[in-house]
Amino acid sequence: MGCFVVPAIVGIVTTFLRKRFPERWHINWLNTMIFGAVVAFGVEHYMNKEIVPWPPFLTAMSSPAAAATMLAEMVTVGIPMAIALVLVWVAMVVVYEKVIATRTAPIRA
Repeated sequence: MGCFVVPAIVGIVTTFLRKRFPERWHINWLNTMIFGAVVAFGVEHYMNKEIVPWPPFLTAMSSPAAAATMLAEMVTVGIPMAIALVLVWVAMVVVYEKVIATRTAPIRA
């Protein structure tokens, strides 16, 4: 229902703050992963008619009971999804810095 909203918020925040991250952290990798997941889940939710092109846009917001279910899904699925994306990004940066960057570093005499 609305699980993709949590990673979308993380992506928006990291996009606005991307200049504050050191270049070696490759924040664009994280943003690419996040927005790719958001688009994929957005398309999937649209195909299942959970997102509609008219307000309130998320069909789960049509009633208070459905909205409560959506919020619960955001907590149980959206937050773990965002955490998983960040952990994969951290692993990618660590592997890149430890393995790939050290192999391609210029040799100093």
